Amino acid sequence: MIEIPSDLHKDLVPLAFLLGNWAGAGVHDFPGSQKCNFGQEVAFTHDGRDFLEYRSHTWVLDNDGNKVRPLESEHGFWRIDADRKVEVTMTRDDGVIEIWYGELADKKPQIDLVTDTVARTAGSSPYTGGQRLYGYVKSDLMWVGEKQTPEVELRPYMSAHLKKVVTPEEVERWAKALPDDLPDDGIAFFK
Repeated sequence: MIEIPSDLHKDLVPLAFLLGNWAGAGVHDFPGSQKCNFGQEVAFTHDGRDFLEYRSHTWVLDNDGNKVRPLESEHGFWRIDADRKVEVTMTRDDGVIEIWYGELADKKPQIDLVTDTVARTAGSSPYTGGQRLYGYVKSDLMWVGEKQTPEVELRPYMSAHLKKVVTPEEVERWAKALPDDLPDDGIAFFK
C-alpha cells in the first residue's frame, strides 16, 4: 500500500512509493570483486522540503545469511520536477560522488537513472558511470544497478529485492483504521 503523508512536499507525490524503510537481499557480481550475496537496508525519508533523503547500507552475507562485513554505503537526495524528471545527488563511502538524472515511467512506479557526473577521490576505485532501475512491484522495491570502469564496459553489478519494514506503530495505526464492523470469525471477511 502506498501512503502519501500529509506533510509530503507536493512535488514529491510521484515518488511517494519510495518512502519508508526497506530491507532485503541481493547479488553483487563485478569483475575484480568476489561474487556474493548481500543484505541491504534502505531508507527514503522526507522533512517537508522538496527532496527525499536516501540512505543505503549493504553487507556481504555468508551461505547461512549472516552478516560478514560491510559492502557499500550511500547517502543522497532525490528530487523530481513537473515533467517527471528525476535528479539524484549521491555520495558513496568509497569516495565517489555522483549526479544521476532519469525519469519516472508513465503510469507506473518505475525510475530509470543514468549518471551525468562522477567525481572521485584519489583513493577511490576506478569508476566512470552507471545506470539504475528502481521499481515498485507488488508492494516490494526492486532495483538493479549497472556500472562501468575504464577497464569494464557498462554491465549489471548489483540487484536486490527489498520488502517494506513495518514498525509496531504502523501496525497499530493501521489496526485503528480498520472498520468496526469486521466479521468476528475472520473467515467471512474473505467471502
